[in-house]
Order: sequence, then C-alpha cells, then structure tokens
Amino acid sequence: MHDLISEIEQFCLRNGISETRFGELAMNDKPFVSQLKSGRDLRGSTLRKLKKFMVSFEAKETLSASDVSTFPQGDLAFPHHGLLGIAHLQKHEILFILDQAQQWVELNRQSSKHSDLLSGHTVINAFFENSTRTLLSFEIAGKRLGADVVNMHAAQSSIKKGETLIDTAITLNAMRPDAIVIRHASSGATQLIADKVDCPVINAGDGQHEHPTQALLDALALRNALRKRGDKSQDFNGLRVTICGDILHSRVARSNILCLQALGAIVRVCAPPALMPSGIEALGAEPFFDFDKALQSTDVIMMLRLQNERMEGQFIPSAREYHYMYGLTESRLKEAAVDALIMHPGPMNRGVEIDSEVADMLDRSIITNQVEMGVAIRMACLDIVTRSFRKVDGWF
Repeated sequence: MHDLISEIEQFCLRNGISETRFGELAMNDKPFVSQLKSGRDLRGSTLRKLKKFMVSFEAKETLSASDVSTFPQGDLAFPHHGLLGIAHLQKHEILFILDQAQQWVELNRQSSKHSDLLSGHTVINAFFENSTRTLLSFEIAGKRLGADVVNMHAAQSSIKKGETLIDTAITLNAMRPDAIVIRHASSGATQLIADKVDCPVINAGDGQHEHPTQALLDALALRNALRKRGDKSQDFNGLRVTICGDILHSRVARSNILCLQALGAIVRVCAPPALMPSGIEALGAEPFFDFDKALQSTDVIMMLRLQNERMEGQFIPSAREYHYMYGLTESRLKEAAVDALIMHPGPMNRGVEIDSEVADMLDRSIITNQVEMGVAIRMACLDIVTRSFRKVDGWF
C-alpha cells in the first residue's frame, strides 16, 4: 500500500495536480487519496482501475495539441469502466465518444438500423425517476445494437417495498447484466450502484449532479450543425454559448458547462437570482441575471425548462413574469449573433422559456437534431463501455 501511495504522490507531482483532483479524476471521489493514507482497503479491480487511469492520463499528455483527432490506442482512448459524469473526462475522451457516435448517426438514417454488436448481451435500464426521452432513447440504442434490453421502472421496483438502493444494486448484479443504465432522483446514486456491481454503469441522470449523455448528445448535435455551416473544427474553441433557465436544479446545465468548456467554448449562464446556484463561477461559467445582456454576441442559445418538480417553495413570481424576463422570443433573439443556433434538451414548455416561433425555426433550431443524436450517443456509450468484456482488440 505504501508503494501505491508513493506512486500516486509522484504522479501528482509530475502532472501538477493535487491529490484531491487525482481522487476526483481517477475515482470520482475527492477524498480517495486521504482515505487511502488512512488505511482504506482496496479491491483488486480498484487497483487495476488506478493503474489504468495513470497510464491513460500520461498517454493523453503526449498527444499533439495540434492534432485533436489522434486518440490513444485501445482502451487508453476511454479508460473508464462506465460513464458516471463529464467532470472526470479528458477532452480527447469526449471527442472519442463523439467520433464513435458518428457511425451510429449514419446507421440510424438507413432503412435497416440493426447491428449485432451486443447480440447475446443484456442491458438493464433501471429508472428510479420518471423519464420519456432518455428511457426511450436508451432502449432504442440497446435494441439497435442487438442487445436484450430490460426496462425497470421505479413503480415496479422493490424500493417501493422498503428495499435499499444498495440491496437493489446487489440484486441486479446477481442477474449478471452486461451493462446497467441508471436514472435516480438522488445525486451520487449512480456512483453508489457502480461501486456494488461488476458490469459497467451509465449515468442517465442523478439528482442535480450530472446527465453526461445529454451533454454529449448536445455537443454532437452542435458540432454537426456547425459542420453544415462549413466549420470543420473538432472542438468549440472560442464559441460563445449562453445557457438560460433553471440553472440551480439542472444536472443538464452542469454537464453541459463541463463538456462545452472542455471543448473550448465560452459559457455564460443566465437565470433569476433564486435559480442561480452560488459559486457557479467555480465551474468556469460567467453568470448573468439580465437575459438581454447574456445574449449579446452569443453564438448558441440553450434554453432550459423550469424544474417545478424539484422546487420547494416559490422561486419565481409567475410563469408569465418569467417568460417576460427570461423567455426566448423572436424579438429577444435579435440580441444574439445573427445566425445563433437554438437548443433545448426537452421537454419544452412553449410560451414559458421559449416561444414556438423560435423553437421551430428551420434554419436555426437544432432541437429535433438533439433528439436524433441522443440515440447515436447512447449507442456509442453502450458500445464503448462493453468493449472490455467483449474482448475487443486492445480493450482489457
């Protein structure tokens, strides 16, 4: 154990990161190293994960900054057991997922949309929170890859009978699935389940924490829209993006801020004071309370709905006043760049955060493209996280 701690300390020194940052990147657990020094036990799988992370991180540092399309070989391109968030991903890992998803975009536009890639494998979609788009998207993704897909809804789970989340995870693991997709109302629930199961876990949204596949599909939709306009860049260097809406309760906002900034975008966030989280600047986003000012010269506008189901108390005076101050209308859109793109992760509340005339603009709205990219991104994620046990060359 002393040798491992010494190796981690040397790794942190070489790469200029703190031990807290190491724990966050390697294990999605900030106090991991301090706990290790206090005598925390390690499983063999955790040790292998640590070793793989350190090799991958330093391999990434050797990549040419001028050639972002170059990825490490095999599982060094994505050395994670599952996908629990954007925060611990490197830029090249995000780009790798986007590039892998592009092939599924093409497949999904063909008359025959089936692949046998996951034939004989089982994917469980365990949704402890209501969902339409995300659940349907993951189900279609799994089935198009040939997997046996099982959907488990909160109303049908034994948690309603008093079973703990950990016991549910142990039960699911005993059924030997090949991947589990989790949505839960509590932040950190996906990490808790991932620690108790052997197969890869994909986070389909956990509380107010993260929604990584939504951020990835938004990035893919945006990149494809920019390419249609002649911009062939892999990333979003210098692109100005304004995210407006219920930032406080939005896991989509958090994941998008992290993803967009990792790809070089300049991110602004706008919300009423009551719906703006304190310390949002720590994520690198610039906060605004005046929507018109936030829109000035912006290239992309992402609107978010009011998450009334997460609100306890009165956060806004009324929907009508909110629309007046923060709704995206045709007249307000003129504050943005003349060709600014319009995004929304859905579901939309037309007439509240966005007017129909804006949402349906054929030349500027990419909202339906976001839905299309969702299936492709989730196919890519299921493919990538299962490569190890499928023994794809270079993936161990």
